Amino acid sequence: MARILAIDYGDRHLGLALSDPLEITAQPFGSYRLLDDERKNRDFFKKLVEEKKVEEIVLGLPLRMNGTEGTRASLTRDFARWLEEVTGKKVVFWDERLTTKEANKKMKGLKGNLKEKKDREDQFAAVIILEAYLEKKRQNVESDSKTN
Repeated sequence: MARILAIDYGDRHLGLALSDPLEITAQPFGSYRLLDDERKNRDFFKKLVEEKKVEEIVLGLPLRMNGTEGTRASLTRDFARWLEEVTGKKVVFWDERLTTKEANKKMKGLKGNLKEKKDREDQFAAVIILEAYLEKKRQNVESDSKTN
């Protein structure tokens, strides 16, 4: 069965989360720091998608609070195009407003140095994005089954 990969995209640092094969739960999968070596970045994502049998990628889209897109959203869309080219998988955008704030709430009380906390924050944000996406997919399936 296939999995869904969620990415919380930052300037250089990405939080990653994966669904289980049944697409029921979302788990943190670590973080990845984009390198200056594009070949290594390509290899990382190709290998991840192949090894984990990823069929869909959800990418957090940083919208302003009023719903408009700014520079960060444009950079995220550029990354999505690159990711689609590298993996051959379609990228779905998901509104990531307030995910970092929610991730920080979930992390309260966790120990670790600043780097460890930042890594976890990015991973938790990716989990939150993926959980919301999975819930929306379930709702769509439920509403489809009610109309049939």
